[in-house]
Amino acid sequence: MKITQAIATAALTAVAAPVAGQDAIPGVVPMIQASGTVLDVSARGNTTRVPDQATIRAGVVTQAPTAAAALSDNAARMARVLAALKRTGIAARDVGTAQVGLAPQYRYVENQPPVVTGYQATNSVAIRFRDVAKSGAILDTLVAEGANQIDGPNLAIANPDAALDEARTDAVARARARAELYAKAAGLRIARIVSIAEAGENAGDPAPPMAFMRAARGESADTQIASGEKDVSVTLSVRFLLQ
Repeated sequence: MKITQAIATAALTAVAAPVAGQDAIPGVVPMIQASGTVLDVSARGNTTRVPDQATIRAGVVTQAPTAAAALSDNAARMARVLAALKRTGIAARDVGTAQVGLAPQYRYVENQPPVVTGYQATNSVAIRFRDVAKSGAILDTLVAEGANQIDGPNLAIANPDAALDEARTDAVARARARAELYAKAAGLRIARIVSIAEAGENAGDPAPPMAFMRAARGESADTQIASGEKDVSVTLSVRFLLQ
């Protein structure tokens, strides 16, 4: 993993101590109980993780002169694909229907109404691979069993909480470093942190589908999925009191 450069902005605001004995006003946030200067810093902390989960869509597209024939052929091929998935050890909870469709196919001739020439049936499932390294070989097996439509992969981090906590720690450290820079430049020192608010996070959201990588070996080629790295980031707004 690596830590990347943070982005931070800051604003200085002078505050004064409240008047002794002043009553609190309902609905109004009380003033800071100390005199000094308020510094607001926005900082982003980052870390990285190698994705350990991939979601890929695999399906069957068939065509036939009639709708019934297209659906029947599609169902038979899809049954073989699902059986192959089961044999590879993919759990039922990691396989879900993504799309089922039936559409007429037309022949277009200039100055004539379109003519239906047949029907196209589609059926695909979204497969969650918990072992990214094995996903390519499983896809090859599905293609051998009749799958002719593959989309993906979408790579993700299955459990990003630990990575997000690292990014939060990094964001606080960078916010304090930036605050110390401003305080020194202004001839002040950090008295304490007044508040910390999380402004946003990115837990390595799935990127647009990546192209499959193929490695030639003999007369065949095996599909390979490259995991790469994903950035995990958290943005914080931190308020410091300077004196």
